[in-house]
Amino acid sequence: MHLKGVHHIAIICADYEKSKQFYTSVLGLQIVREIYRENRDSYKLDLALNGQYIIELFSFPNPPARTSQPESCGLRHLAFEVADIEQAILEMSEKGVVFEPIRVDEFTQKKFTFFSDPDGLPLELYER
Repeated sequence: MHLKGVHHIAIICADYEKSKQFYTSVLGLQIVREIYRENRDSYKLDLALNGQYIIELFSFPNPPARTSQPESCGLRHLAFEVADIEQAILEMSEKGVVFEPIRVDEFTQKKFTFFSDPDGLPLELYER
């Protein structure tokens, strides 16, 4: 077996419209397709970043909450690469996003910071 890359990340949200707005208007992901699956009473929103399919955003009736703080087992966070972290923070802060202080990776000397999506899913900006 030879893995070729990550195909997509699936995220279940509590408030579909709020999360759709966050991932498209705040993060700037592009909608590839949106499907309502009547048999599941569920939306599936396919999102791309720079033309590459990356996230499936799902809604389901009454999904259970997932613990993010304190850190728990499972997926820790999803990181997005940016060219200028200060500029990205400025633009996203104007849209209501709250960030942790910028830190520097001790091994790469690159800047990074954390923030959350509307459901508290930890997200990261990492300066390339």
